[in-house]
Amino acid sequence: MYLCNIFLSLFLFSIEFMIVLSSGEDNKMKQDRISLLALKSNIVSDPQNFLRSWNSADEHVCNWSGVKCNNDSTRVVQLDISGHSLHGQIPSSLSNLSALTVLDLSRNFFRGQIPPEISSLTKLKQLSLSENLLEGNIPSELGSLRHLVYIDLGSNRLTGEIPFQLFCNDSSSPSSSLQYIDLSNNSLTGEIPLKNGCQLEELRFLLLWSNKLVGRVPLSLSNSTNLKWMDLESNMLSGELPSEVISKMPQLQFLYLSYNHFLSHDNNTNLNPFFESLANSSNLQELELAGNNLGGELPSVVRHLSGSLVQIHLDQNRIHGSIPLEISNLVNLTLLNFSSNLLIGSIPHELCELRKLERVYLSNNMLTGEIPAGFGDIPRLGLLDLSRNKLSGSIPDSFANLSQLRRLLLYGNQLSGTVPRSLGKCINLEILDLSHNNLSGNIPGEVVSNLRNLKLYLNLSSNQLSGRIPLELSKMDMVLAIDLSSNNLSGKIPPQLGSCIALEHLNLSRNSLASVLPSSIGQLPYLKELDVSLNRLTGEIPPSFQGSSTLKRLNFSFNMFSGNVSNKGGFAKLTIDSFLGNPLLCGSIKGMTACKKKYRYRYVLLPVLLSLFATPVLCFFGYPLIKRSRFRKNLSVFNGEKEEDEEKQNRKDPKHPRISYQQLIEATGGFSSSSLIGSGRFGHVYEGTLRNSTRIAVKVLDPETMVEFSGSFKRECQILKRTRHRNLIRIITICSRPDFKALVLPLMPNGSLERHLYPKDGELSRKLDLIQLVNICSDVAEGVAYLHHHSPVKVVHCDLKPSNILPDDDMTALVTDFGISRLVKGIEETVSADDSVSFSSTDGLLCGSVGYIAPEYGMGKRASIHGDVYSFGVLLLEIVTRRRPTDVMVNEGSSLHEFMKSHYPHKLEGIIEEALLKWRPKGKPESCDKLWHEIVLELIELGLICTQYCPSIRPNMLDVTHEMGRLKEYISTCPSLVLAADDEASSS
Repeated sequence: MYLCNIFLSLFLFSIEFMIVLSSGEDNKMKQDRISLLALKSNIVSDPQNFLRSWNSADEHVCNWSGVKCNNDSTRVVQLDISGHSLHGQIPSSLSNLSALTVLDLSRNFFRGQIPPEISSLTKLKQLSLSENLLEGNIPSELGSLRHLVYIDLGSNRLTGEIPFQLFCNDSSSPSSSLQYIDLSNNSLTGEIPLKNGCQLEELRFLLLWSNKLVGRVPLSLSNSTNLKWMDLESNMLSGELPSEVISKMPQLQFLYLSYNHFLSHDNNTNLNPFFESLANSSNLQELELAGNNLGGELPSVVRHLSGSLVQIHLDQNRIHGSIPLEISNLVNLTLLNFSSNLLIGSIPHELCELRKLERVYLSNNMLTGEIPAGFGDIPRLGLLDLSRNKLSGSIPDSFANLSQLRRLLLYGNQLSGTVPRSLGKCINLEILDLSHNNLSGNIPGEVVSNLRNLKLYLNLSSNQLSGRIPLELSKMDMVLAIDLSSNNLSGKIPPQLGSCIALEHLNLSRNSLASVLPSSIGQLPYLKELDVSLNRLTGEIPPSFQGSSTLKRLNFSFNMFSGNVSNKGGFAKLTIDSFLGNPLLCGSIKGMTACKKKYRYRYVLLPVLLSLFATPVLCFFGYPLIKRSRFRKNLSVFNGEKEEDEEKQNRKDPKHPRISYQQLIEATGGFSSSSLIGSGRFGHVYEGTLRNSTRIAVKVLDPETMVEFSGSFKRECQILKRTRHRNLIRIITICSRPDFKALVLPLMPNGSLERHLYPKDGELSRKLDLIQLVNICSDVAEGVAYLHHHSPVKVVHCDLKPSNILPDDDMTALVTDFGISRLVKGIEETVSADDSVSFSSTDGLLCGSVGYIAPEYGMGKRASIHGDVYSFGVLLLEIVTRRRPTDVMVNEGSSLHEFMKSHYPHKLEGIIEEALLKWRPKGKPESCDKLWHEIVLELIELGLICTQYCPSIRPNMLDVTHEMGRLKEYISTCPSLVLAADDEASSS
């Protein structure tokens, strides 16, 4: 098939070539056209139909997608076809585009080798072939491109050595014009080929990370005095840290040397010369030296490091001695990572003077003494990892001040005392790990109760805690893992733990727990691992555990369980190791004693089964009947209301212009099919233009549903008039007659978000990236939060999905369709004291679109704000995966939430990489990829939290808005990559 595509492309190319020869274009433009058509003929797949305009007759070359010509349209000077998922090979004939200054083929699926003929493009200033599937060596001929300012070959499959000509192309002209070099994320070998005499004086960015480079950092690099960004991490570079090179780089902002084989000076014993060399880099913002096994002590000269330094990574080395007090001079530090070293002594109180710290990693050292109470005075501290040290004393009560604390890791120390009740004030904690210490006393119920937002894990194992498991633990309905093992806990296992419905891992082993094992735990919908071994549990193992479809690992060993155990269902893959030390158990598990008597449970189970089925039957049959009865009553009231021409009402409302029915007919061409831009279950949407040139969208209620919902339509119109928010579509006016009802809205020329996620008919005028998507999601969250919490009339949207989100000219997202089909029931049964009216979806109708509908709606529950949160979560997961929820249902047999949860957290890499391939922002440094990765991961996590099965444990939209706002702020930390050379290339 691949060969057939190639032959077909060559055949078409030959025809086009003949047409070109017969045209009247200038010879050089003819040559450019032929070269572009040759490229098109080598592309075997164009899924976005991006190259549809590339033909030989219909359009001028300068109008082709991705092509830019000079001012008199006589030559092609720029070719940018990046990010369109094109498959094929790069033809050598591109070398005939002799006037080309910019060639960008990045973020596609080009295979094969880089044609050395590209070196004929002598005017080329920018060459970007990154994020493709290119292989083989880098052609040495590229070194002849004397005017090249920007070269990006990163994220391919390139091998071999870096040709020295690329850095030093001519002995007679040792100076290079290169400002940006990115060869990262390949499999390049050999040394960095910067020989003596070669000078990269203009170089600002050198990105060689994730290759197989060896040797030392070349001394000639010290001539690159304008260097701002040097990333050599994840190679096999060796020798002493390049102090002499770094000392000549006063403009340096980002230095990444992690995960190589560097040594400190004086046989890996002295870090002082290197830190002294950094004193000249007054703009240094990030320093990474992790994973080099560097020796020596942290010198006091750290006080001379840049005041702009925000991150320092020295983890996974062999740095010894104490933490220098002078660290307090780095007043702008937000991240400090000294973990996995040989540090001793106490944690200096001066460290707590760094009031901008957000993340502190000091784990896996030999630090002693008490935890400084001053940590509680760092207002933005979100992560504190002091695990695996020799810290003693109690946990400071001052941690109660850390309102932003999300992860507290103190395990593997010698801490004593009780679990402080003050931890209950850290209400944003996601992870709390105090395991493997000497903590004693009870687990405070009030602490557990206040930590209900804990969503990852709680680990109090391997301490000396006593007493009962607090009932308040059941309020942790978002937590994924709980480990209370290896303590002195007693009493019963609370059945209320069955309320922790997100729980996946539960370990209560090695305690003194007694009585029976609650069946409610076996009914947890996501539980994968359970260990209750080495306790005093009695009775039979509840059937709910055997019936669980999620449990993978179970340990009931060394208790006093009794009864029959089957090897069916969830126990089919278990071995005798899961049941050891229970002499009263018998059954069909291999190695277990066979039961002497077979019991019949039919008559015992029948009443239980009937009782279990009773409630669902009532929910699925009784409840809708009750609702339909109430709906008919309300409908009769609506139909009995007197119709009034809304146009008369509009004349009394100066905020809304008067647009007559006749004007709408004129604007839409009589509601012709050519004006139709959308349809739904309740009507159609037409585009039109008024006499004053205002472009409008007219949503017309379907005549078949008009009679049924005309009364609520009028109420809804009044609601929408009163709803005002920058992220909600505004109503221009309404038109209501006995036989015609419509809303008039502004026309959004950018279409819907759905059009951007799943474009048809080729390229969109504006291509979204991750930054814009985060902004759009934040806009949607703000708009829906307004509807839920701030609108004068509280509204439940009920149909959040990409087609109901419209980006305006500034790409600000507007939420639409929070009317007509969704707010048609009317007034809630209760009205609050402030006279605000709440609205919900139609009784008897499906509350939304398939794939976005909250699961509780399928069980007869009324529409609620929790349902909108669920739909928003699906929207986030859909944006990340770019997969429609209905497609996932058909292909995977599960919801989008279930599909993503099955990949979280260890199988997400492919999904995240695919998302970055699609949404990675252009013009941003490749080194921001770590940030993009984190943003996508956080979108996935927020999506999973919003789509939890139980409505009550989902966050509200105010919380979601806060999280999206935080992501917007975080994404802005990536610096823009603006080169003067780019401006030159654009002006050529």
